[in-house]
Amino acid sequence: MVNKTADVLIIGGGIVGCAAAYYLVKGGCSVIVLEKEETIGSGGSSRNGGGVRQSGRDPRELPLAMHGIKNIWPTLSAELDCDVEYCQKGNLRLGQTEAQLRILESLTQKAVACGLEVRMISGDEARQINPYLSEAVLGASWCPTDGHANPLAATLAFYRQARRLGAVFISGEAAQEIRQSKGQARTVTAAHGVYEGGTIIVAAGLGSRPLLNTVGLDVPLQPALLETLVTEAVAEMFPQMLGTAAADFYGHQSARHGSFIFGITSGYEFCARPGFPRSSAAAASAACRSILAYFPSLADVKIIRSWAGWMDDCADHVPVISFAAEVPGLLMACGFSGHGFGISPAVGELLSEMVIAGRPSLDLTELRHDRFVMK
Repeated sequence: MVNKTADVLIIGGGIVGCAAAYYLVKGGCSVIVLEKEETIGSGGSSRNGGGVRQSGRDPRELPLAMHGIKNIWPTLSAELDCDVEYCQKGNLRLGQTEAQLRILESLTQKAVACGLEVRMISGDEARQINPYLSEAVLGASWCPTDGHANPLAATLAFYRQARRLGAVFISGEAAQEIRQSKGQARTVTAAHGVYEGGTIIVAAGLGSRPLLNTVGLDVPLQPALLETLVTEAVAEMFPQMLGTAAADFYGHQSARHGSFIFGITSGYEFCARPGFPRSSAAAASAACRSILAYFPSLADVKIIRSWAGWMDDCADHVPVISFAAEVPGLLMACGFSGHGFGISPAVGELLSEMVIAGRPSLDLTELRHDRFVMK
């Protein structure tokens, strides 16, 4: 018989939920994770381009990225006893017009003000770092401490290690309602039972909003489609993480097997059935035209697969990581808006601190859920 009571209930088996479970059991808590799908990490956690970056981030979430890259990512493979394919070879964010360079300059100035090592470079300097760049690139921001990793490997590594330490994962168990007892979040009603916990963490991506609604809370999340392309393996060309000021694609070449992985935003949306996205040839073609404008040398590289998924886009494109004063015992971690993978280890660690110590080691004031409340 499955135990349905734990110190902490986590709703969502993506990388944030898995990382939180790992750090919590490591800290001595009993943990149950409820995942509505049959597989772990089947949402955005395994449907992204793998960026582990600080550059280009909102200053409100930048400290989490900086903390993770300085203190967690470099030793994560050893800690989790699994190669998460972390590669720290820098990040080029590219611009082809003067307007795009102004966007990069603004982002760079904000990041430097937060203490990040990042600078603007010319197109020629960018081509010295990556000689495959086209002459159309006028300039770029360059952050040498950024990098990339394998999203699926990292998600499953946290999952496996959390299980080894005693966390219980129940897949195919869709949470339906959070219930309070004596003014505190206490139980979760799911498809196959009722679960009880001293703390409830909602880290369910887009599913977080309706769950929070059951206790009178709302986080303004909307679905936004993100697609990913993977190419055939080719000889090593460059190790940097890539992005653009136009935000039309981002990605990297895997250091392990030579494939390119590109996240794309084409503007096309296709659904095989209501609510279930799929990638399309039209979207792939649009994305490839954009990629080739920056990297013409990839013209003959074949795409071998693609996929699509919904991201939980928050109204201001910055996550909510917050206790709810209105509902004691409830903790939220959602709204990562397509750039949660790189900060997920830090988020998992901070969530464990919030449960165990009552407060995080980093200031998360600007990520509170009540920032959307009229004051």
